[in-house]
Amino acid sequence: MLSQQDKKKLRAIGHHLNPVVTIAGNGLSESVLAEIERALADHELIKVRINGDREQRVSTLTAITESTNAIKVQATGGTALIYKKALELKPHLSNLSRHS
Repeated sequence: MLSQQDKKKLRAIGHHLNPVVTIAGNGLSESVLAEIERALADHELIKVRINGDREQRVSTLTAITESTNAIKVQATGGTALIYKKALELKPHLSNLSRHS
C-alpha cells in the first residue's frame, strides 16, 4: 500500500509522463499485458491510456492491476497512472530515479 503522501509524489512525477500503452477496441490481450509488465519492470511508474466507456475502463484497469500486481495511483478519464516497485532497479530507465 502507498500512503497519500507517496501517491502525491508519484502523481507529481507522473504528470509529465506520456502513456506507454494504449488499450483500444481489441481490449486487454496477452501481448498488451506483457508490454505493461515490461514497462513496469523498466520504469516502475507508467501511464496507460484506456479507451472505452467508464465501465470498460474501470474493469480493464482492475484487470491490469490484478494481473501485474501493480498499484493504481490515479485514474483520470481514460488515463491511468500505475506503479510497481521494480525487482531489479534500472536507474537509467526508472521514472522515479530520473525525477527524484
